[in-house]
Amino acid sequence: MTNGQRDQGGGGISIGRMTGGAAASGPGAKAEDRSERTDRPAGGGGVPAPVPAPSDGGIAIGEMAGGAAAAGREARAVDASRRLLTVSPELLAAVRDLRLDLPRFARTEPLAELEEELEGLEEDARQDGRTRGGRLTRLRELLTGGATAVGALASAAAVVQAISQLLA
Repeated sequence: MTNGQRDQGGGGISIGRMTGGAAASGPGAKAEDRSERTDRPAGGGGVPAPVPAPSDGGIAIGEMAGGAAAAGREARAVDASRRLLTVSPELLAAVRDLRLDLPRFARTEPLAELEEELEGLEEDARQDGRTRGGRLTRLRELLTGGATAVGALASAAAVVQAISQLLA
């Protein structure tokens, strides 16, 4: 193989179950996934088929529960997909209870941030019954991070528990 042939790259990519989007291999190749996923990727069950080794172009994946991958010289794989989760009735009830408790607390920036995220979650639920996993993670961080005394409330603990079940 000459240096010219080696620089060209080629072949490659052998994916045995990926359940997410994007992949790239050769020089200048790009792959991008900006989809919205409404549930966690299907595990496919069972043992995935054997993945043959790719040629010089690279990439061999034997199962992967998300997206993106890259190989060659300028290859760039981006998984900018967002996981949308169904907002459970239990979470909405816990959020309503928590919001009833919030007027007891002095107005602070962290409390305003929490209220904004709670409102956003309720709005998401009203619109289509789903919300981004990132919003749930942020809410959980706000309630467990100690920035406000709100996290000590039973209603806050119920919200954190409902969020944790959805993110599990």
